[in-house]
Amino acid sequence: MKPLVAIVGRPNVGKSMLFNKLCGQRLSIVEDTPGVTRDRLYAQCEWRNRVFDIVDTGGIEPDTDNQILSFMREQAEIAIQTATVIVFVCDVKTGMTASDQDVANLLLRSRKPVVLAVNKADQVGRENPDIYEFYNLGLGDPIAVSAVHGHGTGDLLDACFEHFPPEEAEEEEDDSIKVAIIGKPNVGKSSLVNRILGQERVIVSDMAGTTRDAVDSCFENGQGKYWFIDTAGMRKKSRVDDRIEKFSVLRATMAIERSDVCLILIDAQEGVTEQDTKVAGLAHEAGKACIIVVNKWDAIEKDGKTMDKMRQEVRRDLSYMTYAPIVFISALTGQRVDRLFELINYVNNQAAMRITTGMLNSVLADATTRVQPPTDKGRRLKIYYMTQVGIKPPHFVCFCNDARLFHFSYQRYLENQIRSTFGLEGTPVRLTVRERGEKEG
Repeated sequence: MKPLVAIVGRPNVGKSMLFNKLCGQRLSIVEDTPGVTRDRLYAQCEWRNRVFDIVDTGGIEPDTDNQILSFMREQAEIAIQTATVIVFVCDVKTGMTASDQDVANLLLRSRKPVVLAVNKADQVGRENPDIYEFYNLGLGDPIAVSAVHGHGTGDLLDACFEHFPPEEAEEEEDDSIKVAIIGKPNVGKSSLVNRILGQERVIVSDMAGTTRDAVDSCFENGQGKYWFIDTAGMRKKSRVDDRIEKFSVLRATMAIERSDVCLILIDAQEGVTEQDTKVAGLAHEAGKACIIVVNKWDAIEKDGKTMDKMRQEVRRDLSYMTYAPIVFISALTGQRVDRLFELINYVNNQAAMRITTGMLNSVLADATTRVQPPTDKGRRLKIYYMTQVGIKPPHFVCFCNDARLFHFSYQRYLENQIRSTFGLEGTPVRLTVRERGEKEG
């Protein structure tokens, strides 16, 4: 297992900025509103040739009645339990506070190695004398850092490195499937992740927009290894006036890019909304294998025809995704959640399918015999051959005499013929048309 470094501290001391500085990419939303980082957020780092994971936590407010803040505290505590080393961040500008002392006591009780980082020591050269009061926390030598400028981060990582266990031969063959869970706010994405993982891994609250970051969780069972990426719910563009929300939509888009399979969650009570079609469209455009997951199925009054009716509605509203299997679940009761794993494996394999040029061309010959290629002003489309140039999604190139004659409807006909022969269920298919003489690639 890679070592795990957890960054903790009270809200607004600069944990997320320090996290971003250490992992060298803007993963954590940084905004000077307390409570912007609500969930634990992971990234991979490297220091002195050692790869380790780093986790940014929501600020710990030791005594709080606020529901979200107490959630954040629980999240931070889970991160503390699983960490190899804890980096406790304080703020030299505000000085040591009673909250810092409370968090320090919590950390001392965890009996984990703690590295004390005093942030916002932005002046170079002379040491700020205010740093010495942090010795009172009883956590050893404070290390002055500036998350904005990066000063002191090397010393900080060196101090963490001292606590890493000796490196075993870490066999890193990543055969896990990355699954992004996407959908509009409040459709049950976090509840589904928690149901799968069996622990409160993602903050679940019925306030829309509770998950603001895309959060990764590793999960393994008899059917394989999975990384679940829970994304913040994507709202309508008009509602994205607040900057934090803008980041979240961007993050969800990045999560789709990183994934192999997208689970598109739809609320059974609301049916497919305009927002759902936009969310699904992002996954379709990105060429990802997709499963349409109708959640909250337990809350629906059913008779013998309810499921078929809902299936028809989904097919009608997401007409460009006829390839995606539909599954009806309840994250709340766990109904049919187990079926998701075999479907995830299945569509992931379908998206990675390779078809030999010989087999493709016999399908092509059969298809063109059955339905003649289109003609225009006496000129007939000739398709010479077809070959596969990529997977995830399967990408085919057709070489012909005149690309202008290759109508969209005929492309769709050929795509349907390929699907009916080879399956390719759950994955989009790309078809590129080239005139002979153009470069293949």
